[in-house]
Amino acid sequence: MPINLAAIPPDAELFNADAERHAGLFDQAPRHLNKSTQIRRFYDELVGWQERIGDDEQKFKEQEAFIKMLNAKVAYAKGRGLVDDKFESWFRECIRSTTSAVALKHFRLHFEAVLGFLKALRPS
Repeated sequence: MPINLAAIPPDAELFNADAERHAGLFDQAPRHLNKSTQIRRFYDELVGWQERIGDDEQKFKEQEAFIKMLNAKVAYAKGRGLVDDKFESWFRECIRSTTSAVALKHFRLHFEAVLGFLKALRPS
């Protein structure tokens, strides 16, 4: 099921069941893949972009190419054996669906929810 980050309001399950499902998928990877620190790096970069752009659609359009470049970064991480196919596929789908400042905000919140559910699956 494709992720629609641009919907206003966002889908009721985007930050709930959808995020929990993806966290469960990422947790199924062998322990050397999808480590919390690696996934957190992608989240932190996404947060940086979202904070710089905020709700400004013009800024989003000006920076969109750099946001799309995150696809290359996740492909690199996959090539280095740091993330699995499921994480790469989900992340690329979210980047594809990030077509506006609002969608970027929704991606950030969705990713935040995924991290929360993932932490629950992997307590310290």
